[in-house]
Amino acid sequence: MKDRTSLPWLPAAQPQRLSDLRDTSLAKLVRDDMLAHILNGALAPGQRINEPDVATRLGVSRVPVREALRELESSGLVVARKNSGVFVRQLDAPEIRDLYQLRALLDGFAGRQTAQLPKARKSALLALLVDSVTAMKAAARQHAVQRYYSENLRFHWALVEACGNQTLTETYRGIVQKLHLSRLKNLSQDIGMQVSIAEHLKIVQAVRKGDALLCEALMARHVSDAHSRLSSGSQAGHEERSSLNSSETKNETT
Repeated sequence: MKDRTSLPWLPAAQPQRLSDLRDTSLAKLVRDDMLAHILNGALAPGQRINEPDVATRLGVSRVPVREALRELESSGLVVARKNSGVFVRQLDAPEIRDLYQLRALLDGFAGRQTAQLPKARKSALLALLVDSVTAMKAAARQHAVQRYYSENLRFHWALVEACGNQTLTETYRGIVQKLHLSRLKNLSQDIGMQVSIAEHLKIVQAVRKGDALLCEALMARHVSDAHSRLSSGSQAGHEERSSLNSSETKNETT
């Protein structure tokens, strides 16, 4: 059975990758391992990455660990602080907004391109999209937010990959991986799943009809609206936590 909770752009499982050691640099394997830990939330935003611990866990020297961390820093997933170490990135609100704006452009482009695919390729894509929406509906019925979120990413990833543009794919992967860091704290919140499903269905219909301009507009608006819902949900959650903390403090002093 297909794993509906895994992220579509995570590296392969470490045991499988280790069998390819002859064809892959050690630093790349270490990088993929740490990348998986970051994207799965095992290494949380703001958390310091301990080089000796990583080296010991993987049975390697600290040299490939440092090289892997440099690669992750260049991709924007970790940040090195002088005399402090390397930490998983914490994105602030302006950076999240900028990334969503760029993602909206790329998703819009992917929508326009896939609506114009040849019949055979479009039919294969539509089968994937319909299957993905069905899985999203099932996750929403069960209030399985993390499963829904992963399936949502898979839906968009299928559209981007269908364009057959490697530069687009690599750029998009970098953006959604960084945005994923901002979502790790919100994977228990239902941030408009039913509204989002309705938007996905409209996108599928536009792809099926071959309406490139409509599909582009729907994709871009969907990403922008998702950012708005996330921002509103995060603000509401922050206010609720602040209210609870204030109540607890008041009770402790009375």
